[in-house]
Amino acid sequence: MYFSVLYIFVLTQIISLINQSHCLGTKQSAAARGNLICNGKPSVNTKVKLYDQDTFDPDDLMDEGVTDEEGHFELSGSETEVTDIEPKVNIYHNCNDELTPCLLKISIEIPDDYITQGSKPKKTFNVGTLNLEGKFSGQTRDCFNK
Repeated sequence: MYFSVLYIFVLTQIISLINQSHCLGTKQSAAARGNLICNGKPSVNTKVKLYDQDTFDPDDLMDEGVTDEEGHFELSGSETEVTDIEPKVNIYHNCNDELTPCLLKISIEIPDDYITQGSKPKKTFNVGTLNLEGKFSGQTRDCFNK
């Protein structure tokens, strides 16, 4: 039992170090765009972030920004990984939720077809127009991205 726990710990540390060292691995990129609305109007200055999801270490931030006056956002970024990146877009908002502490967080996974080998994405995933009034599967609260 002790050795299996130790083995798993050592293995996760090695994978984490390899991913962080960038000496091994491939540069991969992804991009996403979309429009956000709340109560029939553009959701302006809404925080959006593009991450590479990691299993054994913290997710890697690839890009971040806020929506413009029309509720539009575009994100693009790259990361060097030994395995395929797993890009996702996180949206942090308080649509119809202004009085509650912390923001609501929606995560949208980007399909593998939109991952490009190299630092510049060849395709952009369009998340479409999202009405933030709705309830989304997997929606959580985030108190760190205010």
